[in-house]
Amino acid sequence: MLLSMTGFGSADAKTADLTVGVEVRSVNNRHLKVTVRGSDPYPLLDAEFEKLIRKRVKRGTVLVQIRVERPARPGGQSINATLLKSYLDQLESVVAEMGNPSLLGPLAGAALGLPGVAPESGHSGSKVADDEWPTVAAATEVALVKLDASRKAEGQAMATELLGYHRHIGEKLLAVREHLPQVMSDYRARLLGRVRQAVADAGVTVEPEQLIREIALFADRTDVAEEVHRLTAHLVQFDEIVRTESDSAGRRLEFVAQEMGREVNTLGSKAGDVAVSKLVFDMKVALEKIRELVQNVE
Repeated sequence: MLLSMTGFGSADAKTADLTVGVEVRSVNNRHLKVTVRGSDPYPLLDAEFEKLIRKRVKRGTVLVQIRVERPARPGGQSINATLLKSYLDQLESVVAEMGNPSLLGPLAGAALGLPGVAPESGHSGSKVADDEWPTVAAATEVALVKLDASRKAEGQAMATELLGYHRHIGEKLLAVREHLPQVMSDYRARLLGRVRQAVADAGVTVEPEQLIREIALFADRTDVAEEVHRLTAHLVQFDEIVRTESDSAGRRLEFVAQEMGREVNTLGSKAGDVAVSKLVFDMKVALEKIRELVQNVE
């Protein structure tokens, strides 16, 4: 089954100490790139998130958005009163020296933000990660399962569309094969008509061997049997990958589509027939659609 590189998954988790929300989005990229945003300290833990993501995602740009709410605990935080008093005594002394007592009020309020007076949170960044990581990791795993389901659903839709374009190219190729004998017959008729006209105008004769040699040269120049054979083989391979492959299918489909494009281009340049050129144009349009789609296949 094909996997799309585009998807979305989200999950929530809650304990007595925190509420966690995780959103995971992915878009196409030739390699795996993980970006983590949201509540501290998790943007610094992108390596840990990448370990979880690599279990399910082989390539693509993955954005992880983390939201962690830590309810305040009664009595859980306290001001360092001794340090605050030391700061205030120093501020009072400085204000007295400046002779401007009105500054004491605003400065005293700002003293709460001085280092060590009021803790920023109940834990240090590393302690937060240690305490909360099991909950955050579990929520991330659930979000990744939903992301995977989203990618599979879109991959199935893409497979259906790819097989439709594949079938279209196969039908046009069959029409080319059926029309090729007519190309040779039409050329022979045109050549004989020109020869008869030249003979009538100039009163000369043309040996049958000359006509046969000219027709043989044309047949050699316009022989596309090899291109038709190779394109048929590529179509079989393409169908097989879409229906059965999941690991690195995108890269293989890109390569096969590129090879199909080469054969179609050669077919168009060698055939030398308006009807074949139209069929080749239709194949090129379908191939362009295929190229666009496989860019989003993992």
